[in-house]
Amino acid sequence: MMLEVEVISKEIIKPSSPTKDHVRHYQLSFLDQVSPMVYNPIVLFYSCDGITQFNRTTISEKLKKSLSDVLTHFYPLAGRVNGNSTFVNCYDEGVPYLEARVKCKVVDVIRKPVPGELNRLVPFLLHDVTDITFGVQLNVFDCGGIAIGACLSHQIADGLSFFTFLNCWAAIAREESVLPNPQFISAKLFPPKNISGFDPRSGIVKENIICKMFVFDGSVVENLRARYAAGATRVEALSVFIWSRYVAVTRKQSLPQRTYAVIHAVNLRPKMEPPLPPDSFGNYYRITMTTSSLNTEEECNDLDLAKQVRDQIKKIDKDYVRKLQDGNEHSNFLKDISFRVLEKGELVSFNITSLCRFPLYDSDFGWGKPTWVGSPALTFKNLVVLIDAKNGGGIEAYVSLKVEDMAKFEADEELLALVNTPRASSFMRAM
Repeated sequence: MMLEVEVISKEIIKPSSPTKDHVRHYQLSFLDQVSPMVYNPIVLFYSCDGITQFNRTTISEKLKKSLSDVLTHFYPLAGRVNGNSTFVNCYDEGVPYLEARVKCKVVDVIRKPVPGELNRLVPFLLHDVTDITFGVQLNVFDCGGIAIGACLSHQIADGLSFFTFLNCWAAIAREESVLPNPQFISAKLFPPKNISGFDPRSGIVKENIICKMFVFDGSVVENLRARYAAGATRVEALSVFIWSRYVAVTRKQSLPQRTYAVIHAVNLRPKMEPPLPPDSFGNYYRITMTTSSLNTEEECNDLDLAKQVRDQIKKIDKDYVRKLQDGNEHSNFLKDISFRVLEKGELVSFNITSLCRFPLYDSDFGWGKPTWVGSPALTFKNLVVLIDAKNGGGIEAYVSLKVEDMAKFEADEELLALVNTPRASSFMRAM
């Protein structure tokens, strides 16, 4: 279903009190520097049942006032990134706040979500990163339900930081007495470095990409864990299954020495010594890479791949973090990738990022928790975003592939046997 969205107003929301002089210069960390230059999006849907006592004006005024208040605690979001993306000028320029009408009901969207259509519910094009770090779009549906679409620049923060901010914003809207206390110390822990030769826009693709959402019920995920032996997490098991099906359907046209690699993003906060609290703001993640050279005659051993993935993820520990802080670990990682490509031929990467176990459904602004949380289609190929289903232990997988690869992937019989097909949906983005 094509969403008909009309933006009816735009304004800038500024912090309710000025940022203190000694923090007006927010230094980006090394991990910020090497993060993709895109906006991370999210859309929080609230059905009309929970907000019948509110009208659009009341909702909007509550959101704007609480947003103004929370920006005093998350001051970099109201600033502007400098020209060479090394720091944020925190002079309270404010964040864009849009209001829009959507000519359908909330249930029409969440019954059969189309990831690319959700992009109409957020304020920015995800690949068109500017010096603005954050923006909001309040979408009001014909039924009276709403969706809050937000975008946060990946230049300054990761997914957990995003949800920490959203939940603090919601707590202020509910007039909670406990105020947020985010920590902005990433540049002290991971000082910025010279990253000449590194392109933070690498991997961004704007054409010939299709994103589909596939739902795996909780029982299916648990069966996959059992298939891959004791020790595999839900995310490890499902990501290996999805990756192995992608390899299976694309390897027939592969070069003899094509190397397939699955890349996982790993949260560093609990890996540090001492562990960082969840409200540590910034990019605190690194990636692991598991490779497998396959030719047209070889079979993919899922059990072996699951063990390899688990072993690679375990390597990100306190010793790894210490080396990363010294500055050599990332350059060694890039050299390792280059070596594998030169030695083994073409490298085909498959990126998996998980928002599972993150507090997605905690954002109660005073009218209840979200009915559903959705992710717009991201501008990367061979990308999977895993999100917890609201109930039942299931996982929603947003899969972005080249159009020709998706045609093979979605027709795979082993995939279809496990997917909850009624909620699978798609939208082709050709910009």
